[in-house]
Amino acid sequence: MARAKYQVLVIPYLKTESAVLYCIFKRSDMDDCWQFIAGGGEEEDGTPLVSARREASEEAGIPLDALYTRLESTCSISTEHFPKARRVWGEHCLVIPEYCFAVALPDKTVRLSEEHTQFAWVGYDTATQQLRYDSNKVALWELDNKLRSGLLF
Repeated sequence: MARAKYQVLVIPYLKTESAVLYCIFKRSDMDDCWQFIAGGGEEEDGTPLVSARREASEEAGIPLDALYTRLESTCSISTEHFPKARRVWGEHCLVIPEYCFAVALPDKTVRLSEEHTQFAWVGYDTATQQLRYDSNKVALWELDNKLRSGLLF
């Protein structure tokens, strides 16, 4: 598959009677790095939503037909993090967009891929403290506010 010029971020969440929980993941290739599901788009995917569904399925076993919501949050990621793809994209491609999605899950069932060593279902405050990347924190803030204000269910 050819790497598309975008990245996706997927935030799994679970609404319980008393709280909203978010699933964070510890990366296997970076020391103490917690994040949401992140991955590259593939040209064959066609859209960022299809990429988000594929990445969440590959990295966490989330069903392809789960309920996804596109968030307004986006960020730009330096292409220095993708040296192989950058050779294909060309030296003038310096940043790519990251599109953010939320996925509502019916329970805490998650299956880890080799990309992560563990996961944790946590509340907003704990997730904010654990997450490494600001883009993850901004997307979480948007999602949490939409859930609390009734804009998402």
